[in-house]
Amino acid sequence: MKKIASLLFVSILGGILTLGSYKIFFDDENNPVITQDSTSQHSFIPVSNAPAYGTNADFTAAAEKTVHAVVHVKNVAVFKGPRSMWDLYNNGTAGGRAVQGAGSGVIITPDGYIVTNNHVVDGASEIEVTLNNNETYKAEVIGADPISDIALIKVDANEDLEYIPFGNSDNVKLGEWVLAVGNPFNLKSTVTAGIISAKARNLDPYDRSPQSFIQTDAAINPGNSGGALVNINGELIGINTAITSPSGSYIGYAFAVPSNNARKIVEDIMEYGNVQQGILGIRGGSVDPQTMSELNLKTSQGVLVGDVTSGSGAEQAGIRQNDVIRQIDNVKINKFSDLTGYINTKRPGDQVMVKLDRDGQSKEVRVTLSKRDSYQIPSIGLEVANATSKELKSIGTSYGVKINNTLNENLPKEELVGTIITEINNESVSNIREVEDILEKRRSGDPIVITYIDRSGSKQRMIWR
Repeated sequence: MKKIASLLFVSILGGILTLGSYKIFFDDENNPVITQDSTSQHSFIPVSNAPAYGTNADFTAAAEKTVHAVVHVKNVAVFKGPRSMWDLYNNGTAGGRAVQGAGSGVIITPDGYIVTNNHVVDGASEIEVTLNNNETYKAEVIGADPISDIALIKVDANEDLEYIPFGNSDNVKLGEWVLAVGNPFNLKSTVTAGIISAKARNLDPYDRSPQSFIQTDAAINPGNSGGALVNINGELIGINTAITSPSGSYIGYAFAVPSNNARKIVEDIMEYGNVQQGILGIRGGSVDPQTMSELNLKTSQGVLVGDVTSGSGAEQAGIRQNDVIRQIDNVKINKFSDLTGYINTKRPGDQVMVKLDRDGQSKEVRVTLSKRDSYQIPSIGLEVANATSKELKSIGTSYGVKINNTLNENLPKEELVGTIITEINNESVSNIREVEDILEKRRSGDPIVITYIDRSGSKQRMIWR
């Protein structure tokens, strides 16, 4: 009898505990554990593995809004000289041969302004733009920036054109769904989907490039260059520019110029005729384990200031060598491409708040960006700057630009840095703007001939093909 009573007591006690646990964990308004409320901000992966971004997994609206605003760009370049031994012996240099290239472009205004890649229209004698409805227009190049690989072209249409509004590329997040819209392999109006794989990606292994790409796994192939990278709201967040592939075709890595950088370049070209580049006035690089150890740094992220340009905004704000820049305005700076990507959206005279670490202490300073006084010659790896009258006089010339730095490890840095370039492609140069102008009108494939005066006062020539 006692045994039965004990079992009954245990059963009753178990029931009380079970009911109490249910009330505590499932029925208490203050401690909800499971909810089916449709207004919940939590995202759950569906069993079907269908893509989900926030509460909207539908790409059709974004595709429909953007596909009519991405155009096919055909570049016809006429080469006057012989391009083969057959040309040399049969045609000499008479006439010319038209060589066609193709890419994509994005209509950004209803009156026909189109942004594309510089390499899509570089050297073109004629540009033809075909809309998604097969209407064709002749286009003219309004301006270009070879360093960022962005160009602005214009067509005169009979009516307002569909266009894609710019989005804020600073707000894109890793894992966010995106669409790539373009014309790969001359297949018009192609849309592919992927995610943001990385931000502020620098493709230079030596961390010296001013570029800062958005990386995506949306399929991008030859012909997509200059096309649109858009979010699922149909906003332009990047201009598709490059892929990394041993075969030349897509293998999972694609890169786009952020829309904030592209918009700033386009606005500069429309307003000033050229790109207005503001600079902090520092040289430096990303923090690495070696510098952390050597300088006893307490952080592994940021940009280590290696040198401060005399008279620059950075110097006037009190930034010093070995400072570590951690944030600019509201943008975290984890590596050098974070810094260049953000500063490339600014102009001379703009002010930014720089947060930095110095000797283990945090410090914040306001910097007024100065005007860029150097230029990186594309494809060569030479950085040139305006030379002072004293530097020119010291080697007996009244014009030229100074080789400020070598960005190509194959160039003899000790021999070249500090020497004066007097001519590029047999044209005299007096400042970096003239260097840009000469190189911008160079036809694609033409050699670059640089004449410079070495330290002994002798003229030397370098030729790149």
